[in-house]
Amino acid sequence: MAGALPACEMPGLRTFLRENRGGMRYYRRPLTTETLFKDLPLHPMMAAALARRGYEVAMPVQAAVMDPALAERDLLVSSQTGSGKTIAFGLSFAPSLLDLPAPRSEKGFPQPRVLVVAPTRELATQVSNELGWLYEDAPVRLASFTGGTHVGTDVRRLRMGVDVVVGTPGRLVDLLSRGALDLSAIAVLVLDEADEMMDMGFKEDLESLLNAAPDTRRTLFFSATIPPTIARLASTYQNKAARLDMRPAGGAKAHSDIEFVAHLVSMRDRFAAVVNELLV
Repeated sequence: MAGALPACEMPGLRTFLRENRGGMRYYRRPLTTETLFKDLPLHPMMAAALARRGYEVAMPVQAAVMDPALAERDLLVSSQTGSGKTIAFGLSFAPSLLDLPAPRSEKGFPQPRVLVVAPTRELATQVSNELGWLYEDAPVRLASFTGGTHVGTDVRRLRMGVDVVVGTPGRLVDLLSRGALDLSAIAVLVLDEADEMMDMGFKEDLESLLNAAPDTRRTLFFSATIPPTIARLASTYQNKAARLDMRPAGGAKAHSDIEFVAHLVSMRDRFAAVVNELLV
């Protein structure tokens, strides 16, 4: 039965319970006013990194995931591309990286504590870059592992120790099968653009990664939409996840703010057409 949650201390954040089905709590677009980063319970290193970039106002999904009531919870988040998701989960898993002792391999190198899975090499690179500046001052090693690079190089990087692993499903499963990627110490596992990964046929790869990580991990799913395939995956691999619906009010469809335009041009005019379009 739906009911109100205790009031939150963060200004402008009014999180309320929508439903409660099988232990999963549903929240609907909780922010009605701007929330400043200085009012959120951020790790000092995260606050300093944001300040250097000149970021003062948190985007809705960033403020929502920092609700103290959700600090240790699994999260199933509906949020569109470009809504600030990367920084949101980067802030969310900071305590697991910076406040807890780092596990070490037999040779004394850091073992992966955070795994972020993204559907494409381009997105994985973008996520790695964003987390790179966010954790610039932190004593953690971050690396990206995607297809199109020499697997031997990836194996050597992992042997030297990595705290945060970002990668695509296929390459990560390849490294896992080779025994190069050890997920036994993973504290937080993030699936970014989970719906896209399912659409691309990565279900088995995602399950392999989820099964290889400890049951005690925190699991965060970020997805523009929550189709039945994602809902089933979440019910299997998440523990009483808090469902955050950050989509625009009014029931707008995912990516409804993106306009698609097609231009028919001859093969030889492709480059000129792109340049002309960018200059308009």
